[in-house]
Amino acid sequence: MSGLLFRDAEIGGRRRTNVRVAGERISEIGAHLAPAATDEVIECRGGALIPGLWDHHLHLHALWAWRRSVLCGPPEVEGWDALSAKLRSAVPDETGWVRGVGYVESVAGDLDATRLDSLRADVPVRIQHRSGALWMLNSAAAHETSLASGHHSGIERSSDGTPTGRLWRADDWLRACLPAGAATDLYTIGRELARYGITGVTDATPDLNTDTIAAFENDAVPQRVHLLGVPLAAAPPCHPRVTTGPYKIVLADSGLPSLDDLTGRITDAHERGRAVAVHCVTREALLLLLAALGETGVRDGDRIEHAALVPAESIGELARLGLRVVTQPGFIADRGDDFLRNVPTFDHGDLYRCRRLSDAGVPVALSSDAPYGPLDPWTVIDSAVHRRTNSGAIVNGDEAITARAALLSYLTSPDDLGGRTRGIRAGAAADLVLLHVPLAEALHSPDAEAVHRTVIAGCPIEP
Repeated sequence: MSGLLFRDAEIGGRRRTNVRVAGERISEIGAHLAPAATDEVIECRGGALIPGLWDHHLHLHALWAWRRSVLCGPPEVEGWDALSAKLRSAVPDETGWVRGVGYVESVAGDLDATRLDSLRADVPVRIQHRSGALWMLNSAAAHETSLASGHHSGIERSSDGTPTGRLWRADDWLRACLPAGAATDLYTIGRELARYGITGVTDATPDLNTDTIAAFENDAVPQRVHLLGVPLAAAPPCHPRVTTGPYKIVLADSGLPSLDDLTGRITDAHERGRAVAVHCVTREALLLLLAALGETGVRDGDRIEHAALVPAESIGELARLGLRVVTQPGFIADRGDDFLRNVPTFDHGDLYRCRRLSDAGVPVALSSDAPYGPLDPWTVIDSAVHRRTNSGAIVNGDEAITARAALLSYLTSPDDLGGRTRGIRAGAAADLVLLHVPLAEALHSPDAEAVHRTVIAGCPIEP
């Protein structure tokens, strides 16, 4: 079996040495290692060799679909005329539909079937809100999906029972109504992830079906994949690079469950041996979750997804319960100006906390929430450090952390968020990122251009 020899790599931000990879593991580290006959020699020239980054919350299938969709929001689209021009020029996909993404109300207000018809009515059009929680359909799309006779709690209806064309948290229902499209090509997404140095991901999509799980087991992406959406009754994946994570529960802003319902779902997961990963964006959702966990107790590994707004008075409770937080400071760079305009001023200090949570003993891991947030982990790291919006405003600067701390959160294992970081040592998995520059230089100005080469399970991933 051929191997790799990284020659003259900076390790741990200090010493320069050689690192040999044999198979899927690091086999040796030493300054005097010579290449074996079958080794591929990679000249590092003092560039840092670090463990591969792990994005702790994203959505792979949605990311692939996003790349094939029409962007209907900032920064490309601002205003009714721009949205109209974008949709009228859009070429329908192989199913005859136009799929839009990234819409936010600042572009042209609330959209329903009637308003979408005035933008484009000749083909079915569906547009996803930037949050991922809402789909908006024009009349042709509503007809194709038989929306009027549809049965789903997320179908918004007017006072006379007529569907408005707006669907809340109804992705599975909508997907079942759509014509079959092109086969999903997640390997291309995997190569994009590798360009950023990402060697592992946690897919946070809830309620995965057996076909989706099987696709991951068939090497759909080169990365290691941790799945939150494996149903409680499903068998665990049968692939060494695909694992089952905590059970995903969504506390939807459009309709929070009752306390009894939430405690029942958490208890069911705990009794089946699964921790929970709970989507919490609002103050109300967080307080509901804390009340539920006060009744059910906390299982090791229970985590809060997003924690977009954490009141100061709740930080101690998160620490006392032993909860972990997976958050996305990249949203500050991506849409922080919207937060400052639309979120009440008294809540600004509670947005996307990092430092105070860590200081209180709450393990914090960073992630992208791609495609809804910026995928590039170096952008997320920079945002965690500077917390600067596109306009240059600072959002809750007291929550800034160092670039090193932000990077280290990407180097923790998916089952030990905010815990021990993976390192470069003999016997460790050969999931590696070689940078063009020493680590200190890369952290001074975080940028994906610093990534030179990515290796997963001992195999270099070509860009």
